[in-house]
Amino acid sequence: MGRMPTRAARALGILLLVCAAMAAACARTAPAPKGPNVELTRVPVAAEGGPDRMAPIAGQAAGARPGQRVVLYARSGPWWVQPLAEQPFTEVRVDGTFENTTHLGTEYAALLVEPGYRPPDRMDVLPQATGEVAAVAVAKGIPPAEPRQAKTLQFSGFEWRVRDAPSERGGWTNRYDPANAWTDEAGALHLKIARDSEGWTCAEVILTRSLGYGTYTFVVRDLSRLHPSIVMGLFTWDDVAGDQRFREMDIETSRWGDPANANMQYVIQPYFVPANVRRFQAPSGTLTQTLRWELGRAAFRTLRGGGRMQGSVVAEHVFTSGVPVPGNETVRMNLYIFGNPPLALPEPTEVVVESFEYAP
Repeated sequence: MGRMPTRAARALGILLLVCAAMAAACARTAPAPKGPNVELTRVPVAAEGGPDRMAPIAGQAAGARPGQRVVLYARSGPWWVQPLAEQPFTEVRVDGTFENTTHLGTEYAALLVEPGYRPPDRMDVLPQATGEVAAVAVAKGIPPAEPRQAKTLQFSGFEWRVRDAPSERGGWTNRYDPANAWTDEAGALHLKIARDSEGWTCAEVILTRSLGYGTYTFVVRDLSRLHPSIVMGLFTWDDVAGDQRFREMDIETSRWGDPANANMQYVIQPYFVPANVRRFQAPSGTLTQTLRWELGRAAFRTLRGGGRMQGSVVAEHVFTSGVPVPGNETVRMNLYIFGNPPLALPEPTEVVVESFEYAP
């Protein structure tokens, strides 16, 4: 009888040891508490990028804490913040979902960030999920479908592709209708802003080959009466050169929504550098616009009249800083609406480009 308590005590001790071992094993195998997670649930098509095409993008931020937001990036060379440098944040809904639009790229990324995070406009490498970046998701763009057969037209001895895809030029989504660009019997190019059942549609034509250094000359009929929110652009553009500001150089006619503004400007991108913009007031009547592009030099000039009737100089300016070198850029001409939301247009608008010339 004296041994029974000892045996019971030993049994109890063994049982306690087994329970302790099992508890320790459970502690070692139990998953650690999960932190916030982000994923992309809707990914746009893969493309080389540029500001002229945008698409919806969406995702889920599981476990997001109050105040956390999403920063989207699209990869076109470097990673570029989306949808705009001035609008880098995407809000997370109560259910954890988020959606926005993005310029196209080959890959897309979503960063779940803390309230104090300041996203760079561009990055060569995405950050890790540490510190102010709570989670990171990356997804390749989906393979593109077979390309549509684009409308082309002949103008001034060159072939031009007519735009049919929407763009974010002007700070909101402009739609483009191929019917808004055509040539008349005299060979002049017409670009029009027209109305359809959904609102206004714009126009753009794109040269189908790159020309490089040389002199670009446009003869354009009177633009002095354009509505303040309408932009007429004559410019160079390279879709795949995001790291070189798309090799963009512009001759733009617009008052940018303010009737008091001068109505024309020359620009070397980026436009937000004051030395890269030369604004002036252009007169009524036909004008000849020229850009002489050389190594390290872009010389702009505006003359009264056109063709053999060219007259006095209205404005001229030479840029020697930030001038791009040739790549895959092409000449483009467009007519679109500026502003978000845009000012109400009273009626359709049409402009006429009499001719385009290029000399090496």
